[in-house]
Amino acid sequence: MKNEITLKEFTVDQARPLPVFLLLDASGSMAENGKIEALNRAVEEMLATFAAEPDVRAMIQIGAIAFGGDVRAHLPLLNAAEAKKKWQPLVAQGNTPLGQTLTQLHVMLEGKKLVPSRSYRPTLVLVSDGQPSDEWQLPLKQLLESARASKAARMAMAIGADADGQMLQSFLNAPESKVFQAHQARDIHKFFKWVTMSVTVRSRSATPDKIAPVDPLEIDEIRY
Repeated sequence: MKNEITLKEFTVDQARPLPVFLLLDASGSMAENGKIEALNRAVEEMLATFAAEPDVRAMIQIGAIAFGGDVRAHLPLLNAAEAKKKWQPLVAQGNTPLGQTLTQLHVMLEGKKLVPSRSYRPTLVLVSDGQPSDEWQLPLKQLLESARASKAARMAMAIGADADGQMLQSFLNAPESKVFQAHQARDIHKFFKWVTMSVTVRSRSATPDKIAPVDPLEIDEIRY
């Protein structure tokens, strides 16, 4: 019948999760030259922008793993508005256990309850200012070979001259992708503007799983 109405016509598609995982170096060296303060401010600003985004097709979720002395889930994976409320500033301390951090990320990514199968491709962000203090090559290999991490958008920032650029490039695992170099505190802010731009462009897209490259050198000219 022409007048027959189906339930599907009244069904509104629920926004699918778009997870963003931050791997944040909070080792003792980050206390120098205002690095940890700049990192905290940049993350707070990013969370505020994400919280203001409408959840139409994609619902931005953010989780943060801090590594400094130990590895801890500094921010559980939460919807952007909740993440903004729950965020606490990082405190710099200890060494740089990157290998343990990558292992924890791997476990979190593969958890179907935390990251359900209907989620869009995740974004993985690694920030560091130094050399890893534990074995990281095997954990990174296992991470990159996993189903979800291999399809993720990956971004990396080296803070200062002592950062392990080779390790960060290995995390990106793509010759066309470049490690962002932060030489001053304002560069940390610029990097997170780049992350914010990349994620919000995807969240507003008709195809959020399509990951388009964004050049960080052009970020100051782009409004979002």
